Amino acid sequence: MGTLFSKIQVDDRAIAAIDWEMTPDISFGTFESWGGRERVRNNDELIYYFYVSNWGDEPVVCLMERGVKHARIVARVHAPQRMVSDCVRAQGTSSIFEKSYAIDRALKQWLLDHVVDHFDESVVEAVVEKIKVEDRSSGLPPVAELEFDGECTVLPAEPAFFVERELSERIARWNFYDSKLNPQGSFDNILGDNGDGLTVTDLRTGLMWQRGGLDIASHRVLRRGIGALNDQGFAGFHDWRLPTIEEALSLMEPTFNGKGVHLNPCFSAEQPFILVAAQRTPGGYWFVDYKQGRAFWSSGTIPGGFGRLCRRVDG
Repeated sequence: MGTLFSKIQVDDRAIAAIDWEMTPDISFGTFESWGGRERVRNNDELIYYFYVSNWGDEPVVCLMERGVKHARIVARVHAPQRMVSDCVRAQGTSSIFEKSYAIDRALKQWLLDHVVDHFDESVVEAVVEKIKVEDRSSGLPPVAELEFDGECTVLPAEPAFFVERELSERIARWNFYDSKLNPQGSFDNILGDNGDGLTVTDLRTGLMWQRGGLDIASHRVLRRGIGALNDQGFAGFHDWRLPTIEEALSLMEPTFNGKGVHLNPCFSAEQPFILVAAQRTPGGYWFVDYKQGRAFWSSGTIPGGFGRLCRRVDG
């Protein structure tokens, strides 16, 4: 555990237990991969750390509150802009999936001087959490009212192992949208509401889909969840499974919907990236990320992801 300090005032809260060793990368391994540092003992444990967010027009220092499946910015800190920009520039280009950076030595010292040892309330801006209620209506016509005279596109349904260079070939074969590998792609679904509030069916592929999905978990925990849903007969069926990478990419829309993901609005945005039934050779797991609009892989040491299950309508 890094050096902790016991007092920083954010609005009317006195926050303790700032972890100076925590970074965005380590945070993912600790709280999302379920295989990172042995630090988290229960779902209620929270830590706080400073990092630089570079998602806006200019990078800004933020104070993050982090727990298992919980992350929110509790404050923005108005550090000198040149110092913050230098911190980002020195670390190079970040991953497309995460425009977040660890603070450097200069920023740490500035925070100690202006926020910790001598608290200056003028540089700390509390962030008020806004609770959004997701629209759960599908907006789709009932399946029974849909007409489709074309030939069903049967996508690969068996778990796969493939090397990274094969991904572009798989995407191009079906003309799936991928913001990096095929930004002009588009796969037209024919989605209908099954009337159960839980599922939709794509007549184009013959697949029934969860509109929501499973919470972030490791492969092992996720597969236990799939087994439990099948035992219960989710939506009346017992053959739910992880989609293949082709099946998952078939849902990818070229544009963002109102929920900020590349999906038809009938689907929940609470599963922004999902595990698929595919592994990378020589190692790693494939994911489909609807927030970034692309497929990617991650090493076996960071296997955590959400789940959105499917099944073939004809069984």
